[in-house]
Amino acid sequence: MPFSEMEIQPGGLLGAEANADEFYQAGLACAAGVGSDIDLISAHKWFNLAASKGHDEAKLQRQEMADMLSTDEVKVALSAARDWLSLAN
Repeated sequence: MPFSEMEIQPGGLLGAEANADEFYQAGLACAAGVGSDIDLISAHKWFNLAASKGHDEAKLQRQEMADMLSTDEVKVALSAARDWLSLAN
């Protein structure tokens, strides 16, 4: 199901203890522009983090974001996910 059809429940700040669904919800919020402008790079980052915790739908959404981004933008998103992991741990 594309992100545009998903129910979005934006949450608070996500810490290292966040679960896969919280990361996924953050990705949906960024992809749909909930509370701010649409940010597909951040959406990819959050979907990537959710996928790394085993969220299957996030894997599909991450690919959908990648299809809409340039190669350089995907690199930025992947770097942001790595940075987030290093700061959260």
